[in-house]
Amino acid sequence: MTALLTTLTMASKMAPDDYVGFTFFVGCMAMMAASAFFFLSMNGFDTKWRTSILVSGLITFIAAVHYWYMRDYWASFGESPTFFRYVDWVLTVPLMCVEFYLILKVAGAKKSLMWRMIFLSVVMLVTGYFGETVDRGNAQVWGLISGIAYFVIVYDLWMGSAKKLAEAAGGATLSAHKMLSWFVLVGWAIYPIGYMAGTPGWYDGIFGGLNLDVIYNIGDAVNKIGFGLVVYGLAVAKQKEA
Repeated sequence: MTALLTTLTMASKMAPDDYVGFTFFVGCMAMMAASAFFFLSMNGFDTKWRTSILVSGLITFIAAVHYWYMRDYWASFGESPTFFRYVDWVLTVPLMCVEFYLILKVAGAKKSLMWRMIFLSVVMLVTGYFGETVDRGNAQVWGLISGIAYFVIVYDLWMGSAKKLAEAAGGATLSAHKMLSWFVLVGWAIYPIGYMAGTPGWYDGIFGGLNLDVIYNIGDAVNKIGFGLVVYGLAVAKQKEA
């Protein structure tokens, strides 16, 4: 409660043209509201779907907590809270990968699929962090490694084993898988754009003028809340079929 009041107080002091601070605040409130929605709706589903809804709530809740700290950091120092952002991602992005495994279990998905996607997502994030903060002189190299891990995930979802499992499941599961895969292909593409906007490289003339915090904040809210709503919609559809 104290944290919420502090955030509201900071928001009241926000400069009218502080678009970064505004998106931090809105993102925090939106993801907190989404978390409450997911957690409170859990008891309306069968046990086999509660884990999926719980994970959706955890994703947005973890992000909301980090966004409160990031808004505080931005207000105090006027600097991009890169460390907090990557801590958030290293917790939430693997959980988003877990969601694919949970919805594909009905088609026989094995834990090896889940762990492979988690591993690739961690590689994507750790190398991205190195390029953005630790070794900016080689940001292009770290970004390339991060991008390869990302595209392997995309391949698995669109043409690999995950796609085959979704097709075997069919119906609402296939539709949900396609929607989540679009989030990864299009929604997650915001992050490499933000990475290029914040690091030196041949792309300076293309993305150098963009504000990476605004890009990341909007992308986080859309991707994480949208991800959870797709899973929620699948759970509702399956509940009706039962």
